[in-house]
Amino acid sequence: MSDVREKYKLAPGFGGLGRRATRPTRGRVPPNRFSVPLGLAGLATAWHAAGAKLGTPAAVPDAIDILAAVVLLIAVWIYAAQGARRVLADLRDPVQSPFLAVPAITAMMLAAALASVAFTAGRILVVVFLAVTVAVGGWLLGRWITGDTDQASVHPGYYLPTVAGGLVGVITLMQVHLRGLAEAAFGLGILSWVLLGSVVLSRLITAKALPAPLQPVTAIELAPPALAGVAWFALAGRGGGLIAYAIGGYLVLMALVQVRLLPVYLKLRFSPGFWAFTFPYAIFITCAVEWITRTNPPGATAYAIAAITAITVFIGAIATRTVIALARGQFLAQPADNPPSPRMPMPG
Repeated sequence: MSDVREKYKLAPGFGGLGRRATRPTRGRVPPNRFSVPLGLAGLATAWHAAGAKLGTPAAVPDAIDILAAVVLLIAVWIYAAQGARRVLADLRDPVQSPFLAVPAITAMMLAAALASVAFTAGRILVVVFLAVTVAVGGWLLGRWITGDTDQASVHPGYYLPTVAGGLVGVITLMQVHLRGLAEAAFGLGILSWVLLGSVVLSRLITAKALPAPLQPVTAIELAPPALAGVAWFALAGRGGGLIAYAIGGYLVLMALVQVRLLPVYLKLRFSPGFWAFTFPYAIFITCAVEWITRTNPPGATAYAIAAITAITVFIGAIATRTVIALARGQFLAQPADNPPSPRMPMPG
């Protein structure tokens, strides 16, 4: 276990593994905390999709978007307050670095929501945050190529900067009527998924299992096909066709993988890393609701209600546990050294 602890310096980010301390500990806020506003923005996206079928008021997703924006601003402020040295260290960290693209991806989603009330401002912000996402993704990809990255450090979070960034870009750009850029973003996201997918799956299948604090990021395997499905529907309009069904087939496969992983997930103690579940599952529900709306099978309304209720309860439960952890001072910052014993309760 000692070699895994050395490879995964995860105590600050996932509440579990890291190096033994040689001095008193001090707190730090890791970049995986940005999963909180991303998960909330994903829930708002699911509610927007459900509105087309259920006729739910736009005030519901709008309120969630506002909450996500507030949480994002707080998270960015707290993280930035740690100083440039901390940010640069996380950019060089092979485990933590992918999460640094999350604020720009979340802001891109929120900017698209803003476009519904202030179109020009929202449109400009979507393009700006897409550019930031692509820049961060390009820098990180170059860093991974030249940085002698250990296979054991690779995890599904590597999809975030380029795959999620590109496909979220498609969805948001179509909302602000920039089809040309959306098609370019689709190419970026899909090709990055094809290339990185083989690397990430190879690591998951052939290398040692991810340590328990990092297990929740395995849920991110569900995000690329779900985002690709939603992105394709945004580009193709009401149509589906071969590409939609091909993406849907792979999405079903990844959903079955998540079912198989349930026994693994159920053994985990709650930690801030649980927010890694929220965005992939929310986008999966979004894609499912899009399929229900377009195919309109018997009982479509009941399916849509069940889907949106399930994801709302799920994310609501994680949010409730998070509020409790915040009240106990166990969520935002965690010790940078001297991690708890594996038998001790996880933070939160």
